[in-house]
Amino acid sequence: MFPTVSGKSLNIIRSYCFESLDPSKFYIIFPYESMEKDGRQINVSGNEIGFSKSYMDLSVDPYEDFYNYCNKKWLESNPIPPDKPSWGAFLQLREMNLLRLKEIAEECASICSETGTSNRDLVGRFYKSVMNTSEIEKRKFDPVKPYIGRIDSVNETDEIFKEIIDLHRVGIFPLFISMSAGDEKNSSVYALYLYQGGLTLPNRDYYLEEKFADVRAYYKEYVVKALSMFGLDHEKSEREASLIIDFETSLAEASRKNEDLRDAEKNYNKFQIEQFCEEYKSLDLKKYLSGIGVPGTEYVILGQPEFFRHISGVMEKDDLHRLKAYLKWAVLNSFMPLLHQEAEDLHFDMFMRKIMGQREKEERWKKAIRVIDENIGEALGQLYMEKYFGEESRKRMDTMIRDIREVFIEKIRSLEWMSDTTKEKALQKFSKFRAKIGGPAKFRDYSSIEVLEDDFAGNVLRANHFEVERQAKRVGQEVDREEWGMTPSTVNAYFDPTKNEIVFPAGIIQPPFFDPKADDPVNYGGIGGVICHEITHGYDDQGRRYDQDGNIRDWWTEEDSVRFMERAKMISDLYGNLEVLPGFKLNGNLTLGENIADFGGVSISFAALQKHLEKHPELRKEIDGFTPEQRFFISWGQIWRQNSREEISKMLISIDPHSPGKFRGVIPVQNHPEFKKAFKSSKGLEKPLYDRSITIW
Repeated sequence: MFPTVSGKSLNIIRSYCFESLDPSKFYIIFPYESMEKDGRQINVSGNEIGFSKSYMDLSVDPYEDFYNYCNKKWLESNPIPPDKPSWGAFLQLREMNLLRLKEIAEECASICSETGTSNRDLVGRFYKSVMNTSEIEKRKFDPVKPYIGRIDSVNETDEIFKEIIDLHRVGIFPLFISMSAGDEKNSSVYALYLYQGGLTLPNRDYYLEEKFADVRAYYKEYVVKALSMFGLDHEKSEREASLIIDFETSLAEASRKNEDLRDAEKNYNKFQIEQFCEEYKSLDLKKYLSGIGVPGTEYVILGQPEFFRHISGVMEKDDLHRLKAYLKWAVLNSFMPLLHQEAEDLHFDMFMRKIMGQREKEERWKKAIRVIDENIGEALGQLYMEKYFGEESRKRMDTMIRDIREVFIEKIRSLEWMSDTTKEKALQKFSKFRAKIGGPAKFRDYSSIEVLEDDFAGNVLRANHFEVERQAKRVGQEVDREEWGMTPSTVNAYFDPTKNEIVFPAGIIQPPFFDPKADDPVNYGGIGGVICHEITHGYDDQGRRYDQDGNIRDWWTEEDSVRFMERAKMISDLYGNLEVLPGFKLNGNLTLGENIADFGGVSISFAALQKHLEKHPELRKEIDGFTPEQRFFISWGQIWRQNSREEISKMLISIDPHSPGKFRGVIPVQNHPEFKKAFKSSKGLEKPLYDRSITIW
């Protein structure tokens, strides 16, 4: 599918999301019916979405298995639906939001005009185009043929780069990715970033590691079938597939590992234009910048110079036929989920069934909502905000964040391992921290995009071109601090280090994370933990490298850096020894930042709850037999309830900087010093399973 070129793509590289990278950014997924009943949010099986004692199995020892203590009955009664690779708290809420967005989109489709440019017109026509399967079936491969034809007509290697530029302009990114974002060493202006890319499979590991040999075999079959479907005879499809996979494998070998992509300093390499042209002679940067609409910039930032050295050599020496085969494949595969059912089904079988374990396709309307959210998301999001997000929720969030601010300041001041010099700098950084809640103050204007009722693939291309052009035009300009990197209906949150801000879309400010009807310990264990998680990202192993203005700059004393990394290594070692599946261990370095943020999320939010209870002693009471402290820890444990298929678990171990929910819901809790005061072992165990007495924030 088309790589994401919207603001969301930046979260993959340099922002810190709360939950696992949403696979729907790359492949279209999720679903299931949800509704409201008697003021409670429930799904079709009748289970509540929010905190509930009914999820728990009190016969389980909380020291031995806190995850099942909190969630066992829910896990047993909520099998994964066939149209999903996993099912859990996040997905339940996303389902409810999908239904709400469907209602909005269908209303827009019923009233939209053929030429209007309002949000309702654009959303309505985009929705109709995805649902217009008869027109999609009639066109077959017609949308992709002009692009394939142009590549076929290339006779010289020098002409290939022009085709790459033209593809980048419409959001198809062979070889590498480009985007604009705040300059990480001059955060007040936008810079152009060039990053490694060009792979069809999720990351380099899928091409190089033995544990993914079965996926590589499936992938070869998929390429052959897709090429044959497009019109090549079987023998030629086999030959072309071998060339394509060999080429992509060479890109994988030159690519950095996912854990290395986390290193903010290592992935910031500033090149003046002439310097780049001298070092990477076969990549005509001046032509590229002019082609995508950034002719005036003085520099670019390379994420991985060695990767660009490799592709420069490829452009200089590689066989023209192999280059053309790779480019044509990049185009064809990008279009597959946007085409007729046979092509769409083949793409689904490879990426959703084989790689992620999803058994059945979702309903068509759900795909339509996701495509709209990904391409003109703020148009749909503005309509969502108007209907579903009230000022009361914003005020409650503002109040909680204000309380948490006070506690975080106290936390920093009381850290025994940090010197006063570094504390002062940390507090200076926090004084400039801010939070954005709900959705943008000013929504993006998509009125210049031509959206047609009968041109699904064309609508996606034109929306991609709009976004590429929007990002290109702003290079060198002042950063818009009001811009958002997630749409309002998104069930997630993130920290942006160059803006020193946390961002909470309206979509996550609902049960199970935030419930205005729930007691405070439940909300502090839910949305409070999420808020503190995102704040902690500003001070995790990578976030701490950014100063108060969002620039990469070392503001730590050498001694404090050593003390911090000693504690960070304990966390990395703990998680790195966990086996998710037989033969598949977590990568402690890849997940380090998120694990540190989870530790901070639980620690800071728990302290904020205690401060809140001191102010309101009347709230210190048992509910359903649980103390406030117990309800806090259980609430955190329950938001991570999830059943996952083996295939997607393997994928996320390789690409995702987040640990699986069964560890996120337990390890930070069991390392909190108050856990042993809140719970007792029913088996007489002296120490919780994952307690290593690790404290960092």
